[in-house]
Amino acid sequence: MRERTIHLAGGCFWGVEHYLRHLPGVIDSRVGYANGRTAAPTYETVCSQTTDHVETVEVVYDGDRLELGDLLWLFFEAIDPTAVDRQGPDRGRQYRSGVYWSDPDDRATVEAALVELSRRIGRPTAVEGRELVGFWPAEDYHQRYLEHHPDGYCHIPKAAVTALSDRAARVRQLRRLTPEQYAVTQHGATEPAFANPYHDFFQPGVYVDVVSGQPLFLSTDKFDSGCGWPAFARPLDEALVDELPDHQLARSRTEIRTRASGSHLGHVFADGPAGLGGRRYCVNSAALRFVPLAEMAVAGYADLIPRLEAGAPAAPPPAADD
Repeated sequence: MRERTIHLAGGCFWGVEHYLRHLPGVIDSRVGYANGRTAAPTYETVCSQTTDHVETVEVVYDGDRLELGDLLWLFFEAIDPTAVDRQGPDRGRQYRSGVYWSDPDDRATVEAALVELSRRIGRPTAVEGRELVGFWPAEDYHQRYLEHHPDGYCHIPKAAVTALSDRAARVRQLRRLTPEQYAVTQHGATEPAFANPYHDFFQPGVYVDVVSGQPLFLSTDKFDSGCGWPAFARPLDEALVDELPDHQLARSRTEIRTRASGSHLGHVFADGPAGLGGRRYCVNSAALRFVPLAEMAVAGYADLIPRLEAGAPAAPPPAADD
């Protein structure tokens, strides 16, 4: 076991601690006050708004089971990262959001996660990323408050806590990705053109999210665009993907991510075949897993077989000129 510690703030520390303690890999936790101007603060002095402390959860976790980057994303999902000095109905500097490291080696991971979070939501975040400057444990009655008072106040919806097992399953899936799959889906990398398994692959079946297994594209909507990456005319349902502005290159593009897992897929362009709707979903092979028609029923995608069989044949690559 590789014991690690990080300090997280996201509103009332009762709810944040309760949420994080449900995460597999978390060993222990304490709530307290961090990064203020005075020593030995109390709940009363913090609430007076004169000390600038923030309600914080000290999280001790097993680094062999849970990577810091994944822990941060699960934390970000439980808060409003754009709220300034508030979470839920709670207002004031003590309720600001932040990630505070005590190990200098964690700084790069924290800062990279905050940059990626800002890019994903399309605007700056209000989440602090700073070195921990003093942590004072809160009074005993605050510790694991919601375990002792199950009906007590919590600004994090209970549904978010009960769904944490699903989010934790996603974390476990991320740990099974290859380095290229992780770089593409989690950090928006692009694999080499023409050097990926699905760019010229046209067998019948369904393409699913490599992270969550969510079916995304049918082979009947795949066409050869000549771009060097898999190209699809449409997803199974437009609600399965989110379209986000991407200004990283000289020209603006529209990024596509899976709505369920948040994985980066690629980009969508308005230069697809007119007869197929005029759109080209250009997707990294590393973001996909192909399930052939013969295996779809066993793999749990039987409901898509009639739709696949009713569609037009997959478009093969054009024959080479003699």
